[in-house]
Amino acid sequence: MLMLNPIFLNIANFSEINFWFLLFSIILILQIPATIIILSRLFKGAIRVPPLQPQSPTGDLLGTVSIVVPTLNEAARVTPCLEGLTRQSYEVREILIVDSHSQDGTQDIVKKFAESDPRFRLILDDPLPSDWVGRPWALNTGFLNSSENSEWILGIDADTLPQPGLVASVVKTAIANQYDLLSLSCKFILKYPGELWLQPALLMTLVYRFGSPDLSPQKPERVMANGQCFLCRRSVLEKVGGYSSAKNSFCDDVTLARNIAQQGFKVGFLDGANVLTVRMYDGLKDTWEGWGRSLDLKDACSKTQLWSDLFILLAVQALPLPVFLINFCFASHLSLPGILSSILLGLNGFLLFLRLILTAAISLSYDFSQAKQPWVFWLSPLADGVAVLRLWISATQTQIQWRGRTYGKN
Repeated sequence: MLMLNPIFLNIANFSEINFWFLLFSIILILQIPATIIILSRLFKGAIRVPPLQPQSPTGDLLGTVSIVVPTLNEAARVTPCLEGLTRQSYEVREILIVDSHSQDGTQDIVKKFAESDPRFRLILDDPLPSDWVGRPWALNTGFLNSSENSEWILGIDADTLPQPGLVASVVKTAIANQYDLLSLSCKFILKYPGELWLQPALLMTLVYRFGSPDLSPQKPERVMANGQCFLCRRSVLEKVGGYSSAKNSFCDDVTLARNIAQQGFKVGFLDGANVLTVRMYDGLKDTWEGWGRSLDLKDACSKTQLWSDLFILLAVQALPLPVFLINFCFASHLSLPGILSSILLGLNGFLLFLRLILTAAISLSYDFSQAKQPWVFWLSPLADGVAVLRLWISATQTQIQWRGRTYGKN
C-alpha cells in the first residue's frame, strides 16, 4: 500500500498540471481572436472626427426643431436641463415636456419655466400600455403632439445639461453630413468614489464592442446611438411609425437607430462632450443598477451577437488582470510550459497596457470638477471584471424594475 502512494501522488500532480494547462490554453484560444477583433475596431477610430462645438443658428433653421423631454419624478435634477434648453435659440420651435404623472413636483417646475418661456409645453402621457416601456412611450407621445412644421425632432433626457449652441450645432452637423438621424455622446459628471471606479469600466465595455463614437458601421446591427441627445428627421420618424418599433426596448435609442439604418437611412453617432454634459447616477449602487440595466443592449441585437460580444469582453476586459497576475506570480508553481506562460504574460500585459491608454483617452469624456476623489477614476481598470459581470447578469435577466415599474421579459 505504501508503495502505491507515490504513484497516486504523481497521478494527482499530473491531473493538476493538466487542469491548469487546459484552462490557460482555452483562455489563450479565446483571447487571441478577441484581441484581433477589438484592435480592428479601435484602429478604425484612430482618426477621429473632432467633438462638436457650440454653434449659432442661421436664418434657415428658424423654428425647425421640436424638443421632447420625457420625465418621471425628475424634480431633483430637471432644473439644469430646462435652464439649458431656455438658452437655445430660435431654431427651437417648441420644448415639449412629456411627464408620466410625476408625484414629486416635476410638473410644477415645468410650469414655472413655461411662464417665462412660451416654447415650453407640459404634456401628460396616457396610461402606459402593457407592451410599451415608459421612455419610448413618452417620446412617442411627444412626437405625436409636436408641430408638423418642425423638420427635426430632438429627444433630450432630463438629467442632461445642454450647453448654449447645442441644438444649432447638432442640426447643422446633421444637415452638412446628410444624416437622417444623429445622436451625440456626452461628458459625464462624476462625484463619488464608487461611481468614479465603476462607471468608466462600464463605459469601456461599449468602447470594446463598438469602437469610438464617430465610426460609421457598415452593418446596421453595429450602429450605436445615445438617447440623451437623439435628433431625427420628422419625415423619417413618420415612415417608421414613430418610436413604435422600439416600444418594448430598454435600449430604445439603439433599437430605433438600428431599425432606421436597416431601412437605408443615414445614421450618425458623434462626440458631443463639448455641448452636452450629464449627471446620470449617484454612487456605486445606483450606477450598478441604473447603467447595468440596459447596457447589454440585448433588446437591440440577436442572441448570437450579444453572447459573442460578452465572450469578447470576458477575454479582453475581465480576464487580462487575473491571468497576468497568476502567470507572473505563480507560473512556476503551476508547472506551465515556458512558452505558454510567456505568451500569456505578453498578451495580457499588452491588453492591460492598452486598457491604460484607453483610460486616458476616455478621461476627456468626464467632468471631474465636482469629484470628491478624482484619482479613483484611474483605478477603474480594477473594476473591469465587475463591469463585465454586470453585463452577463443583465443579459440573463427576465424581469426589470425601473422607476417604480416592473417589466417582465420573455
